Amino acid sequence: MRVLILGGTMEARQLAERLARRADLAVTLSLAGRTAAPARQPVPVRLGGFGGAQGLADYLCREKIDVLIDATHPYAAAISRNAAIAAPQARVVLLALRRPAWTPMAGDRWVEVDDVAGAVRALGDVPRGVFLALGRKEIEPFEEAPQHRYLVRSVEPIMPPLMVPQAVYITGRGPFAEADERALLIAHRIDVIVAKNSGGPASYGKIAAARALGLPVIMLRRPPQPPPYPQAGEGREGAAVETVDGAVAWLDHACALAASRGV
Repeated sequence: MRVLILGGTMEARQLAERLARRADLAVTLSLAGRTAAPARQPVPVRLGGFGGAQGLADYLCREKIDVLIDATHPYAAAISRNAAIAAPQARVVLLALRRPAWTPMAGDRWVEVDDVAGAVRALGDVPRGVFLALGRKEIEPFEEAPQHRYLVRSVEPIMPPLMVPQAVYITGRGPFAEADERALLIAHRIDVIVAKNSGGPASYGKIAAARALGLPVIMLRRPPQPPPYPQAGEGREGAAVETVDGAVAWLDHACALAASRGV
């Protein structure tokens, strides 16, 4: 069975690791190619976009893909929409691996906004120490609020830097422990965090640290996702699962079903 994983997340890498040595699967991992030095992967990698939904459908047909797994970031809404369009067009089964969103707990001080522009407005006019935990392509709008001090963390260096008087840049790839995040926030005198509701444990440390320190979090809501898929386990119908274990179990079921049918 030929499997294409749309990746770029920790879950995609973990799933690829789980599937890499299986003789019954031929797995390819697709990465957008936005990171200059991506982490090493355990399966063959395809870099770059597909050219929209039609380009993805063409690729699925050309490569005779049996299962498409959308394990992209919750904020990669465009590729998820393309996958939802391309899979049925190419008559390929689609499995969506969607990590659950975080939900506020007692002690959390969240201000939820729809987009980055809303986050900039939510910072207000009074100067504050701001930790920007966003992608490098999403921080430019904060130049409209130069009164704040910014701490910017990204996987790769921010080039060019923000045109603001005060900004510190650090690089790092998660997971980030709560204790380390708390020390970081204290050391840089952070007053507020701007973050995405990414879900999962890898980047939750800053949210827990903010709760412990009583700091507000300006949280970007998730973009709309394609309509839900049928529940996992219903034959070769598309499905949505929340964990890598769920994805592996679904694939096991799909492989067994294909074998029983002599596919």
